[in-house]
Amino acid sequence: MTVRFAANELKELISEAAQGEKYPLAKLISELERPDSFEFRKVLFKELESSGFNGDRSVTIGFTGTPGAGKSSLLGEISTNFLQTAPDKKMAVVAIDPSSHVSGGSLLGDRTRLSLPVREKRIFFRSQPSQLELGGLNPYTYHVIRLLRCFFDLIFVETVGIGQNEIEVSKLADLSFLVMVPLGGDQIQFMKSGIMEVPDAFILNKCDEENLARASYHTLSTTLEFLRDIVPGGSIPPIFLTSVKTKKGIRELLDFILAQKPAKHRKSELLLQLAKWVKSEFGNFGLSVLKEMNLSEKQTFEDWELFVLKEIQKKFK
Repeated sequence: MTVRFAANELKELISEAAQGEKYPLAKLISELERPDSFEFRKVLFKELESSGFNGDRSVTIGFTGTPGAGKSSLLGEISTNFLQTAPDKKMAVVAIDPSSHVSGGSLLGDRTRLSLPVREKRIFFRSQPSQLELGGLNPYTYHVIRLLRCFFDLIFVETVGIGQNEIEVSKLADLSFLVMVPLGGDQIQFMKSGIMEVPDAFILNKCDEENLARASYHTLSTTLEFLRDIVPGGSIPPIFLTSVKTKKGIRELLDFILAQKPAKHRKSELLLQLAKWVKSEFGNFGLSVLKEMNLSEKQTFEDWELFVLKEIQKKFK
């Protein structure tokens, strides 16, 4: 791919994105989401690093759960509270929408339920089509998050809502939530699938009625007791009760999120995403090649990508 921006134009786009301008940031993301974005990614992330944007202080928050759990509406309410309580911080939302089987594009369902101030520079929203991927994320979500971390304090990633397979977001997030609804019966299904072991915390949303909310809370906490032996520290994850309608628990949830620090797992995150890409492109053969490589911790994803390609080419000679 030919890099589509001159060096000075790229610098200007980065500078404007850092100031909260949405169009330049959207333009950069659109280039990242192209299938042939490799050369652009190399140039972009090198420029970001040299300009002092490394994303080390950004916290990534994952929201997953079944369709109808109210993830988008909850994020909208969190965003409203965020603007009021964190005037010195910025947040971005990446919403993975179902893909159209006709065009392949996003059906944009989340935009109908998540209302954000259009001219507010401290909040950025981006929809991505799932491209029918299992796991709840888009193949380019990782690179978009890498970019957003350079400019925002909090990155929320809302998965597509396909059900029990949505565990990929936990591999990208510093903190992952499983969003459920009172008496939905999800805890039993999720326990069978193993997804209950994935989240760092749980949200019982749509707790508009107190008695139903409490009954569901006790059911969920009892279910989680079965996982006590495999949870680090022997304690169950936090459970938050929230309601967009009554504003219940929103502030407590946001305070918990704002208190989080970036997890020190960027290298392991990179390795997981690299392995995912290798398996998608080259299958188990590619993974066997990757295991034989000893790559430097300081190298970028694009460096590793290029080295893997070269090693695979050697194997075929």
